[in-house]
Amino acid sequence: MSTDPVGRFLTALDPDHRKVISAKPREEQERLAAAWERELEEDTELDSLDELSPPAAEAEAARRVLDRGTG
Repeated sequence: MSTDPVGRFLTALDPDHRKVISAKPREEQERLAAAWERELEEDTELDSLDELSPPAAEAEAARRVLDRGTG
């Protein structure tokens, strides 16, 4: 598993969003990845999902970051 936050964030995205975000400048990718990591750390609802399926929790956090308009 990659320890690079951007790589992990891109992996959590669905293929269409992954393509769009991959085309953005690295600086923007890093900003989104940081927001994604904060979402994973701060949202207690994701803790339960993470116990059942870490990839599902990561995908949900990625969706939330993009839905907030940060993507």
